[in-house]
Amino acid sequence: MTKTFVLDTNVLLHDARAMFAFDDNVVVIPIYVIEEIDNFKKDLSELGRNAREIARALDALRDEGDLSVGVPTNGGGLVRVAITTRQLPPEYYTDHKTDNQILATDLQCHEGHDNVDGNAVIFVTKDVNLRIRAAALGLTVADYDAEKTDINELYTGVADIELAGEDIDTFYKDGALALTDPYYFPNQFAFLKDVNNPSHTAIGKINLENQTVEPLTKMKDGLWGIRPRNREQSYAADVLMNDAIKLVTLVGKAGTGKTLMAIAAGLQKVTEEHAYQRLLIARPIFPLGRDIGFLPGDIDEKLSPWMQPIFDNVEFLMGLSRSERRGNGNAGGRSYQELIDLGVLEIEPLTYIRGRSIPNQFLIVDEAQNLTPHEVKTIVSRAGDNTKVVLTGDPYQIDNPYVDATNNGLVHAVNRFQQERIAGHVILTKGERSELAELATNLL
Repeated sequence: MTKTFVLDTNVLLHDARAMFAFDDNVVVIPIYVIEEIDNFKKDLSELGRNAREIARALDALRDEGDLSVGVPTNGGGLVRVAITTRQLPPEYYTDHKTDNQILATDLQCHEGHDNVDGNAVIFVTKDVNLRIRAAALGLTVADYDAEKTDINELYTGVADIELAGEDIDTFYKDGALALTDPYYFPNQFAFLKDVNNPSHTAIGKINLENQTVEPLTKMKDGLWGIRPRNREQSYAADVLMNDAIKLVTLVGKAGTGKTLMAIAAGLQKVTEEHAYQRLLIARPIFPLGRDIGFLPGDIDEKLSPWMQPIFDNVEFLMGLSRSERRGNGNAGGRSYQELIDLGVLEIEPLTYIRGRSIPNQFLIVDEAQNLTPHEVKTIVSRAGDNTKVVLTGDPYQIDNPYVDATNNGLVHAVNRFQQERIAGHVILTKGERSELAELATNLL
């Protein structure tokens, strides 16, 4: 049976093509949603881009027919804009006038006064509180997510394989072990476990062409002086240093070393191996807690507070502490500023990346969990010839109100590139920052 989907503002701002995502069903957009979207059209952000795209799409439909009646889509559905005269019961009113009007539009459709062929009506919104209010009115509600993924079911990048003890001995002896199960992903790692002795283990990476498990790449000097502290970091180091892998996603909680290892690998590749021309580090700008307002100074001074976590990691890798830098000038010239001046390192916000082409660079996007799937697409599609892109983040620490742990750009990239030979992925779970940081992450 054909259904009618009434869309809330946040659904369209999340996905500008959402009105075309319901196949051969009817999509109703309350006029009040369009009024709200109009407030975003001048924003120089992803929301502004989506608002402008929505306006263009609706205007194109308007040229094809009467939006108040409904205009057919290529997918066999119908899109129409609705105005309501229905009033909510007084006890359901709130101070959010637009939300009241959107709910009233859905209620009118639900009651059949403004419906098409008496079909089922579903109110689609990403606003949890609005879903609760709609359900209290007796309406059918749903969340919208074209790429929703349970974070607990996210691909880990590692296969746990239980074997006989002699098979693990063969792996150590011969440097390879044949696989009996062909169902693995490209660039997937393996954790080999003895079925009779849990402490008898081995780690390796799966070679799909030969259907074997092989040892990880040996790194004589580590990553710019640091060495992996656990097996997950060993996996991450291997995939970061593999030039054949052009997209790496590192997911992990705070303190697991994902950003530090990515920067160390980038510096190693740029300064020691000269595999890339420059290390480019970018991150989205979202404050933790209440924003302190506009910051004074030029662009570098404005960005300094946002980029300080990156500076801290680079200085750690260069053997500096912030107190040394302050107490001894530039501490013998060994600071992150030296790398910037030499053109080896570039740090910038993601605001200005649209339209760029980035060839021959090691690009790290930190805090990628705050990006939408479209923003990640925009970033990765900037990669030019011989550019490696590394996305790092923690889906449980999201500051962007328009994405969550299940539909952010980082998780989206993991899912979409899972079966691609030029992509690698690792989830890091063991914290290595400090004992206190590990306890705080697990207990608080």
